[in-house]
Amino acid sequence: MGSEQFYGYRLTSKRSSYSSPNPKVPVGPTTLIRKVEAQDSPNCHLSTRFDSDILSSGASPPANFFEDCTSFNQSGNIHYMKNALQDIETTLMAPDEEVSTPTPMPMNPISAQTRWPQQSTHEPTSSNMVHPQAAAYSPRYSLSANNNNNLKMLLISCASALAANKISEFEILVERAQALVSISGDPIQRLGAYMVEGLVARRELSGNNIYRTLRCREPQGKDLLTYMHIMYEICPYLKFGYLAANGAIAEACRNEGRIHIIDFQIAQGTQWMTLLPALAARSGGPPHVRITGIDDPVSEYARGDSLELVGRRLESVSQKFKIPIEFHPLPVYAPLVTVEMLDVRPGEALAVNFPLQLHHMPDESVDVNNPRDERLRMVKSLSPKVVTLIEQESNTNTAAFLPRFSEALDYYSAVFESIDAVLARDKKDRINVEQHCLARDMVNIIACEGTERVERHELFRKWKSRLTMAGFTQYPMSAYVNSVIQELLKCYSQNYSLAEKDGAMLLGWKDRNLISASAWH
Repeated sequence: MGSEQFYGYRLTSKRSSYSSPNPKVPVGPTTLIRKVEAQDSPNCHLSTRFDSDILSSGASPPANFFEDCTSFNQSGNIHYMKNALQDIETTLMAPDEEVSTPTPMPMNPISAQTRWPQQSTHEPTSSNMVHPQAAAYSPRYSLSANNNNNLKMLLISCASALAANKISEFEILVERAQALVSISGDPIQRLGAYMVEGLVARRELSGNNIYRTLRCREPQGKDLLTYMHIMYEICPYLKFGYLAANGAIAEACRNEGRIHIIDFQIAQGTQWMTLLPALAARSGGPPHVRITGIDDPVSEYARGDSLELVGRRLESVSQKFKIPIEFHPLPVYAPLVTVEMLDVRPGEALAVNFPLQLHHMPDESVDVNNPRDERLRMVKSLSPKVVTLIEQESNTNTAAFLPRFSEALDYYSAVFESIDAVLARDKKDRINVEQHCLARDMVNIIACEGTERVERHELFRKWKSRLTMAGFTQYPMSAYVNSVIQELLKCYSQNYSLAEKDGAMLLGWKDRNLISASAWH
């Protein structure tokens, strides 16, 4: 197989013959790329498509941003998380012995997750975009706790009227709701502004147009990266996902001399920037690591470059830590990946990573071929040493419209409350984060149906059922990693929670679980 050799780094030159039917997101001139402090956060959930440790020039958060992040200032959290991650991964790969809980290291988040692109050649005009304006939705009074509950009930009443096709009643209720919501108000007022937009889009049958518009008319890459960076600086939701997944991979492959990692959403490759140095530090010498990175056009837009940028990052790690790395870029949509494209070789320990990706694949309720379960069966046929799964803990896949609306309202209420605990309500950054990182998913969940609805989350118990039926057995999550995540969460609000249930780790806000992480073999 042809390759370019860079010390211990190998880039396979074999390219997939696949040509995407989807239009690529337009990309402007490539801007200067630089790293910021953190290098180890996971892909951001809630519609993120990239790792925000890589920012275009000028994309850093405002200088006074952290003045408003009081919980971060109090805990001294603006430091590297990398040392903690490397320490965990190195410990997990060390010879079996009793280990002690390390001194907690403050988290330094960064990163973002990829959303599945709509397969459409239409590009709606910007007039359909969800941009609720503060003036249009200015509240008539400040909501008390009672009124917060009343607004929640009003939103549910709007959805109920729409579900029953009581259009006149719906229009009256929506008008009342529009008088109460505000993008700079309480968490429920802010959330309500976007929920109302989703309801109106559903009523006008324009949900998919708005969803595609939000995807195609995003802010410039450097601005969007900044919003994702801010989101990751203030929320730990998926930081623990990389940590849990890397811990499982490190433990499963601790004695392997050749490791093949298949990442079904490679983004910037940030997840591997701490695992690889830990592998390089193994007492018996570093293993040979091959990484197959699966991509999509939106991640390429975020990077401002092709997967070759990921290759350059891996080359740098290879040279710095003297570890042989082979990178196979695979610019193919995840549902279209075949076994032949993955080039699985005998003698390699295989690790497969699904970071917030599987819920975008349709299941039997959408496609008789059931691509979701088929993908799991295909991976099982490869006999992987370990499979890691990170997903939103929400039930929006097969639920009918009204219960799905209520579920989304409950889920995103927790997310908006967690943001409210850190960022001031009048901060423009907060408005941008909520609009560009969260609104799109909510619109898709509320306003779209059938194949157009791509945000199809499932609870862990359903994922467990799917994986079990595909022939997988759960791989125990490390108690050591759990203890370290518990310590790291002390850098954030005490309202964050970490629990273990049915073999999975669940991260949440108050009594609402939001993200699950699990491992399988």
